[in-house]
Amino acid sequence: MEKVTQLGQKTVIAEAYRTIRANIGFSDVDNKVKTILFTSTKQDEGKTTLVSNIAYSFSKLENSKVLLIDMDLRNPSIHKQFEKSNTYGLMDHLKNDRPLDKCVSKIEENIDILTTGAIPPNPTEVLSSNKVATFLEDIKDHYDYIFIDSPPVGVVSDATVISKIVDGVMFIVGSNETDLSHAEIAVENLKKADANVIGAVLNKYEIKETSYSYYGYYYKQDATSGSRAARKKKKGLFGKLAGAR
Repeated sequence: MEKVTQLGQKTVIAEAYRTIRANIGFSDVDNKVKTILFTSTKQDEGKTTLVSNIAYSFSKLENSKVLLIDMDLRNPSIHKQFEKSNTYGLMDHLKNDRPLDKCVSKIEENIDILTTGAIPPNPTEVLSSNKVATFLEDIKDHYDYIFIDSPPVGVVSDATVISKIVDGVMFIVGSNETDLSHAEIAVENLKKADANVIGAVLNKYEIKETSYSYYGYYYKQDATSGSRAARKKKKGLFGKLAGAR
């Protein structure tokens, strides 16, 4: 797997990440979305690769300090994306009071990652604790953007638990890999939990231009995103991402 930091700055895929970055930045003009959770319906839809690259892309903005947290306590993968150790991480800080600076790995000047560290036997209970909520609130003082990788919401409830304590949720859909009806149910369940679902990304979308084809990304902002009180129910997965095909 190509390292995130080796992505060419002028490639089609790098431009796709920058486009998603811009859309996230304008997802809520009234309230800055600072902590953003990435989830999907099931495994292998590419959410970990996508959130890693989005976090890296945000780190290239002027005066933007970024933290990428792995909260997938069942299948941690962020350390693999950046080829870092997972010996110490989030759980060691929360459960064992290991200093945060001893758990965070610096990737480049403006981006750090916090891996899972020791895996607990009860992930959902840990993630729903007040300690995690307090940690996320306190860490906002040290970073401009905090991105969180989580387990698929259609598999376990961990992402739903975390969604209640973050500013926004991005939903990833693997093109031709996920039944859109299942994705719609997953998004509706997030909204029922009062999650602020700010947008969706159709991942692994094959775009053909003349004799070339590549895997691209289609971003759709939820028209109901913004303040929780102002949101209205909208039918379908943001007007059916299938329409982007």
